[in-house]
Amino acid sequence: MDSISDPVPDRPTDDLVYRHAPGTRITYRARQRAVDLTAWLGLTLHLPSFLLGLALVGGTALVLEALIGVPAWIPVVLWSGAGVLVFHRPTEQRIARHLLRLQRPLPHELAVLAPVWSEVTARAGIDGRRYQLWIEDSDDLNALAAAGHIVAVTRRALQDLPTSQLAAVLAHELGHHTSGHSWSGLLGWWYTVPGRLVWRALALVKPRLVRIARGASITAWGLLLVLVGCLTVITAKATYGLPLLLPALPYLTAAVGRRAELRADAHAARLGFGRPLSLTLHELVAEESGTPGRPRRTGLSARLLSHHPDHRTRLHHLRKYL
Repeated sequence: MDSISDPVPDRPTDDLVYRHAPGTRITYRARQRAVDLTAWLGLTLHLPSFLLGLALVGGTALVLEALIGVPAWIPVVLWSGAGVLVFHRPTEQRIARHLLRLQRPLPHELAVLAPVWSEVTARAGIDGRRYQLWIEDSDDLNALAAAGHIVAVTRRALQDLPTSQLAAVLAHELGHHTSGHSWSGLLGWWYTVPGRLVWRALALVKPRLVRIARGASITAWGLLLVLVGCLTVITAKATYGLPLLLPALPYLTAAVGRRAELRADAHAARLGFGRPLSLTLHELVAEESGTPGRPRRTGLSARLLSHHPDHRTRLHHLRKYL
């Protein structure tokens, strides 16, 4: 049985040009992080979900106060301030392990990953020691950035990609971190949890509601429609019609997500990884085209709701950096 300290089997030849050898002087940027326009837009679009979650948590807190005497402001303040845990290292590790299902690199995986990550962060002027490298046990050719310091690649990407293409993928994920996309996305996810829980609860009771609706009279249906209509008009007037934008939020959020992906591609290209990134995207296009049963085109609605642009769109935007 091979030792875990053995090199990764069948790994492509190292083709990355290392500009920063170990021990050389590296100049770090004064600002290690920023928040670009897409991150701000993403946070803004999550504001209605935050307000809905705040209302749900506040309502639950009032019930708890009436039942057991817990002051209602305590759960509200705790939930509202819980977003700071995005940057709390122990919490991040739990998110990586239990929510994202990631694993820490084994010694032979870290031996490949760490030098590449060091080269990428050195070119960007970023202190790479601030981040934690993780592995996703997946056969997809993918990577992800999450929370404040999580950077992960799939095991297939680590084993199959040449080092320059692995560096390009890591540079893309670093772009998500340095632009604020990763932590703003996780904040948005966290503050929509109450709304998603209510939606799941409604899905569970949906069969019962359908049975009740079938047995309801026409008069009851008419009264219900009038009540819902009145509540809708009152709410729209009180909030200047903002709830009417809710159906458009998934499409707007997806559009911002696609823009964030293109900005992360541009970040990788500016660090000198435009060509290896384009090679990786070409491989993904070829793989999708040659996979039996995989649809070559998706519907318009699915494309508009996707948070990732298709590979051909990404290649088109990368052309100016090649």
